[in-house]
Amino acid sequence: MAATPFQISMEEFRRFYKIDRALYSLLVNELQRDPLESMRTLALWIWMERTSLNDVVRKIYSLPNFLINELADEAATCLKCIEDNGFLLSTDASEIRLTQGLMAKEFSLQFFHEKRDVATSGIRNIASEVCLTALKDITVKALKRSSQQSLMGSSTSLVTPPGESSLTGRFAQLGLGGDMSTMRTIGQDVPREDRTMFVTFSKGYPVADWEIKEYFTGIFGECIECIYMQEVRPHEQALFARIVFITPAIIQFILYDVTKAKFTINGKHVWMRKYVAKNGNSLPPL
Repeated sequence: MAATPFQISMEEFRRFYKIDRALYSLLVNELQRDPLESMRTLALWIWMERTSLNDVVRKIYSLPNFLINELADEAATCLKCIEDNGFLLSTDASEIRLTQGLMAKEFSLQFFHEKRDVATSGIRNIASEVCLTALKDITVKALKRSSQQSLMGSSTSLVTPPGESSLTGRFAQLGLGGDMSTMRTIGQDVPREDRTMFVTFSKGYPVADWEIKEYFTGIFGECIECIYMQEVRPHEQALFARIVFITPAIIQFILYDVTKAKFTINGKHVWMRKYVAKNGNSLPPL
């Protein structure tokens, strides 16, 4: 008899990362720090914890808020050092004394500079495998609050669609672009229907498959497995398409806890929702 794959519930997953969630909530709610930047900060701290075998997250959470805030500022400096090869020579390269004092081993900017390839991969994997799932509910609430605050005092009554500026313009801050090999490997175990979104376009405003790919890879990196455009006659406009992403995590963030998200691609409106196969129809083979 074949063994049943071990699965954990979302509640169990979040319970396992209870301290990480508490620290992230403190960053975005009490300290009012940017939700996406704070997700990268926490991913860095978890990576440091795994690298040094030190209880980093718990130690940081036990500190007074003002010290946590300063450590988050130092984390931003570390992330810049990892992402920018020339950062050590810039005027923004400041000391990270609190971070060094917290760790049992030496963590200098030189360390992050020398380990930037390993750190980039490790932080990206943690962000995609842990943070996107464990912190999603807190992130969504924080982004909604941020959007509402940005609209206060505005004379317009229009609310920014969940798919646009509050997410699209800033998702790249997570650093999930570029090498998506880990997320692609994880996605291979997920049925394609569960990684697919149904996309509709406005009549008279045609959107090409290359425009869709260029738009989303610009945000998430190489995130698309394939795109199925509606089959139409020459000179006719496709009104819908299906996008198969490499991981369902991208769909979760696009939908932002709503059933439909709106984007603007090259000035043309695009509506997206989770794909649901009807009447036994499945996606064509690759």
